[in-house]
Amino acid sequence: MKRTFLLLSILLFTHLLNAQQIALIQYRGGGDWYANPTSLKNLIAFCNQNLEMTLHPKYEVVEVGSPDLYRYPFVHLTGHGNVVFNDAEAQNLRNYLIAGGFLHIDDNYGLDKFIRPAMKRVFPEFEFVELPYNHPVFHQKYSFPNGLPKIHEHDNKPPQAFGLFWDGRLVCLYSYEADLGDGWEDYMVHKDSEATRTKALQMGANILMYVFTQ
Repeated sequence: MKRTFLLLSILLFTHLLNAQQIALIQYRGGGDWYANPTSLKNLIAFCNQNLEMTLHPKYEVVEVGSPDLYRYPFVHLTGHGNVVFNDAEAQNLRNYLIAGGFLHIDDNYGLDKFIRPAMKRVFPEFEFVELPYNHPVFHQKYSFPNGLPKIHEHDNKPPQAFGLFWDGRLVCLYSYEADLGDGWEDYMVHKDSEATRTKALQMGANILMYVFTQ
């Protein structure tokens, strides 16, 4: 088991040195993992233009249980509905995160009651903890002194950022009631104001900058 984990760590580290491509997680359960089809494309373009990153302009789609997960230092999961991880998928995601990968989960409204038990299968020993406003993810190139920006209103709840930590390292960021991904989409999808879309893209850029500079 230790040897397997070491090999996985080496594989991920090798890809981290050269990897400039991010991926969208495809999961089972019936939830719309494919929601917000233009969001990652726009976030990548924003980061390349404003943070001088060199991300591949095309993101990939990767199944949560696939060994290809280790090709990407950053993976994104979103949707409105059910999320199901079987034992093998949960273990694969756990190994990926422990080995150095990062998962951003974006609640696209309605995801919360499904993603929490799914992630509990990944890390049964941990609970999501709310990130304080002084966490570095809010203070990269762009400053968000009050935490996540509110992009879309749903249940009159404040946006919250939750994290899962492994050995002191943030391995999963869960943005709840913010709907960042909607703000990353093409203007014609939701017709949000330029200021709202900019806030969403800046926060998304902070997340990627944090991941790629840790």
